[in-house]
Amino acid sequence: MTFTSNSPSTRFFNYSKDVDVVNSTITVFKALSIDDQLAVLWYAYTEMGKSITPAATGSARLQLAEGLLNKIKEMSHPEQLEAMRDLAAQKNTQVSRAYGILSPNTKLAFWYELAVLMTKGFVIPVPPGYQISRDGAQVLATIQGLDFGQQITVFRKVVTEMGVDPLAD
Repeated sequence: MTFTSNSPSTRFFNYSKDVDVVNSTITVFKALSIDDQLAVLWYAYTEMGKSITPAATGSARLQLAEGLLNKIKEMSHPEQLEAMRDLAAQKNTQVSRAYGILSPNTKLAFWYELAVLMTKGFVIPVPPGYQISRDGAQVLATIQGLDFGQQITVFRKVVTEMGVDPLAD
């Protein structure tokens, strides 16, 4: 029996390979330092923002995150950096708890808007001369090589797990 590209077995194999690539990318991302995780998000949203933006903001209720974004804008730059680090590290803070109640799509949009605010100077940018680690650069390169759906799956999983769910036990 000959299998063609339309064969269910072939589609299953590709699906399994896709899931493996997505899962391994997420695993390596989570193993990065907090600062490298933030850098990957910033670079990804600014470099690939044209492909990420429609999925993030189009289906999100960004107005639910506006208060949190405004709160971060009002902070000093060191406080902003600490708030972002706390989100990525899942520290139990007021900002992390407020973030924790957002939907996955709103969390995607939140990080996109944060990158926009960083680019505009309202939120602390990545420091000049910051060198992302080799592993961070590899994660970013892997994400860039993923198709649109895979990219969104990686980002959704990563940002959904950030913050603290105030309703969880």
